[in-house]
Amino acid sequence: MANTRAYAASSPTSGMAPYSFDRRELRPDDVAIEIDYCGVCHSDLHTVENDWGGSQYPVVPGHEIIGRVTAVGQDVTRYQPGDLVGVGCMVDSCRTCSACDSGLEQYCIEGSTMTYGSLDRHDGTVTHGGYSEKIVVSDRFVVRVPENLDPASAAPLLCAGITTYSPLKHFKVGKGHKVGVLGMGGLGHMGVKLAKAMGAEVTIFTRSESKVAEAKKQGADHVIISTDKAQMKAAADSFDFLLDTIPVAHDLNPYLKCLKYDGTHILVGLLTPVEPALQAGLLVTKRRVVAGSLIGGMPETQEMLDFCAEHNITCDVEMLDIRNINEAYERLKKSDVKYRFVIDMDTLKQG
Repeated sequence: MANTRAYAASSPTSGMAPYSFDRRELRPDDVAIEIDYCGVCHSDLHTVENDWGGSQYPVVPGHEIIGRVTAVGQDVTRYQPGDLVGVGCMVDSCRTCSACDSGLEQYCIEGSTMTYGSLDRHDGTVTHGGYSEKIVVSDRFVVRVPENLDPASAAPLLCAGITTYSPLKHFKVGKGHKVGVLGMGGLGHMGVKLAKAMGAEVTIFTRSESKVAEAKKQGADHVIISTDKAQMKAAADSFDFLLDTIPVAHDLNPYLKCLKYDGTHILVGLLTPVEPALQAGLLVTKRRVVAGSLIGGMPETQEMLDFCAEHNITCDVEMLDIRNINEAYERLKKSDVKYRFVIDMDTLKQG
C-alpha cells in the first residue's frame, strides 16, 4: 500500500484540507501514475458539498488527471514508466455488457465506477480522485496524452473536452452544419473550439453583451444575445444542432425555435428537471429532437485527445495552488474563472 498525500473534504461544510490515505498495491492490469496536474470541475464542488446527495466522506475529488506512469502491473503492455497519460471520469465498469463491448463504458448497464466517490468493484473501497499525488488505475481506463499537448491545459480535456466532443462526433457534426453553443463556461468554450475544428459554422448564445468579444476570441463565427427577442426571432429555423452546456434549469423553448426541421438540441450540462416544461408542439411540428450525452467511452476519449493534438486544441486554464482550493471553490460558485482551474500538484508537495 502506498501512502498518498491529498486534499479531501470530511463533511459538506468542512471545506478542503490536507489528507493522507493508502493507494492499493498494483493489480496485474494496473497502472501507477504520479499526478502532475488535475483540473477542477464543477462536479467536484457539487460532490464536496453533497449538492446531489449520496456523497461519502472523506472525499478526494478530481477527474481531470494528467501525469507520468511510474509502474505497471504484470499484464500491462500498453504503457511503461515515463509515459504521459491521463485519467478521466471513470476508473472501471463491468466490461462485459453491450455498452462496454462497444467502448461506451460511460453507459455501462451496471453503472460505471467513477474516479472518486464510487465503490471499487474488486475490494469495495471508496475510490479517491486526482487531488492527490498519485493514483492507481486499470490500464483500460488510462489514455495516452500526446506529447505535443501542453499537459496542464490538456487536463480539462478529460472531462470538459470529452463531454463536448462525444455528442458532436456522435451526431456527425461537420462541414456545412450550423451549430449553436449555449453557455460560455468550461464546456461551452470547448464546444466552440471542437465544433469549429470539425468544420461547422458556430454561434455562441449568451445572455450578456459583455461576452461578445470573448466569444469571438474563442473562435465563434457569430454571437446571439439570447435575451434579445429580435435576435432570437431572426435566428428561427436556422440551426442544425444546439449544444446546450448550461448547468442550471433554463427555458429550452426559445432555443428550440432556432432549430431547423430535424434539428437536435443536445443537453450536456443539465442534470435536473427541465423547467419550464417543453412545448411539445415545437418538437412535433418540425421533427426536432432533444437529446442528452454523457462524457465518452475510453476509445472515444483517446480519439478526442488525438484530435485535439492534431488541431492544437487545449482548454483555457488558470493555474492553481492546491492550498488555495477553498478560495477557488468560492470563485467557481461566482463563475469567476476563465475557463477551468487546474491544480499544479507540485504545490501539494510544498504544503
